[in-house]
Amino acid sequence: MWKSMVIAAFSLALSGGGGGANEFRVELTELAKGRIARIAADPALVEAIRVQNALTADYDQSRIDALDEAWRAQARAASRPMIDEVLQNPLSRFLAQVQVESDGLFTEIFAMDAKGLNVGQSLITTDYWQGDEAKWQETFGADAGAVHIGELEFDESTQTLQSQVSVPVLDPDDGQPIGAITFGVDVEKL
Repeated sequence: MWKSMVIAAFSLALSGGGGGANEFRVELTELAKGRIARIAADPALVEAIRVQNALTADYDQSRIDALDEAWRAQARAASRPMIDEVLQNPLSRFLAQVQVESDGLFTEIFAMDAKGLNVGQSLITTDYWQGDEAKWQETFGADAGAVHIGELEFDESTQTLQSQVSVPVLDPDDGQPIGAITFGVDVEKL
């Protein structure tokens, strides 16, 4: 019953009669400032982003674009060395465990460095570079309390209504953003 009501509300929102993610904005913001912020402060996450920031500090846009293009090509291929390397790193394993332990609340989790490149993720993403998207632009480089809440989207594969919630990952030494993290949230589980 609840699922039917949520889907009906989402359909109304798409037809112009509702407010998209706004109806869940309060709950999603509370989630971002509580549970998600605590995960974003995990020392293993912070260290993984610091390490990648050191590796990617001198990457220019052409190199970033080439990496993103390689990722997209591998996403459609049988051989995926670049994707597999990221999916099998310790941060990705940690994020996958966080997703499992959320009992379906989190549908995906991915962390990005100071360039907007993926550092770790619970599932494969369609692209490697998130730096051209609001989820990164509105959190990395913003103030410490920044929260980006994406629009509601109905995921056909999981039959769930979802929104992405992103926050900056902060350096605990100086409080400055060093990256960002995005969580797909099943709003029916709020």
